[in-house]
Amino acid sequence: MAARGKLSRIYIDISVVGGCLDEEFRNASIRLIERGRTGDVLLVISDTTLAELAGAPPQVRRVIEDLPKECIEFIQQDEESEALAEEYIRLEVVPRRMLADAQHIAVATIAKADVLVSWNFKHIVNLDRIRGFNAVNLLLGYPMLEIRSPPEIWRDDYEDI
Repeated sequence: MAARGKLSRIYIDISVVGGCLDEEFRNASIRLIERGRTGDVLLVISDTTLAELAGAPPQVRRVIEDLPKECIEFIQQDEESEALAEEYIRLEVVPRRMLADAQHIAVATIAKADVLVSWNFKHIVNLDRIRGFNAVNLLLGYPMLEIRSPPEIWRDDYEDI
């Protein structure tokens, strides 16, 4: 996935982290995390993800805690990303109760992540939502954001599905 020697920056949400411990999502989630561990990609995690992880079981938190710090890029929400998340809600891409999902998209957009990866098919990896997020991004002068599930990242991940 890296182009011309540059590491791909892959934003992951808590569903990918938790997916490492879920029978249905384990293989593709672990492959993605391991690609970060080996330095094939840079895993991007926001303070929204860290806040969600704080309430997760210890074994879920350890997935991130056990990674070498150099394979993770931590990004913070700021006024710009908060405003963008609010626009997703105002324009009804997602309901207010899904603010954290809007924040993930906004932070990844502002940080110019190469792709946001999630198992959240209801509020994130959903064609109507993806179109909505990107319509708002384009309306406000931001780039479109690739949004995919873990097995969509690399062709060989489909072998286990």
